[in-house]
Amino acid sequence: MTSAKSKRKTAPRSVKVKPVKSRSLKRPNPARVASSARDKMRTGTKNVQVITMLQTGATIAAIMAATGWQQHSVRGFFAGVVRKRLGLNLVSEPSDDGRVYRIISDTATSAKTGQVKQAA
Repeated sequence: MTSAKSKRKTAPRSVKVKPVKSRSLKRPNPARVASSARDKMRTGTKNVQVITMLQTGATIAAIMAATGWQQHSVRGFFAGVVRKRLGLNLVSEPSDDGRVYRIISDTATSAKTGQVKQAA
């Protein structure tokens, strides 16, 4: 003589679920982010150290030795922080010591592209 189990009755929901508003997928202006990010950077951090090295030109090996980062971390820093977040213009040039990475101003870039167009 087993008794049948009765099903639990669920109460109807009285509160309606509101849809969640999605954030805009629009990215911020890199020039505005670059100036505000540089103002907010703390001194003495590895990020500041790498950016000062890039202003004069540095190889990945030199940055690896100064920070203790691995090669893929340095390349990720170049792409994620230097180019995307700060919006800086990073160029690489072959050298006798290896490839040298350098941050250049926008005016120098436009002059350089003008020279390339004239040569072609």
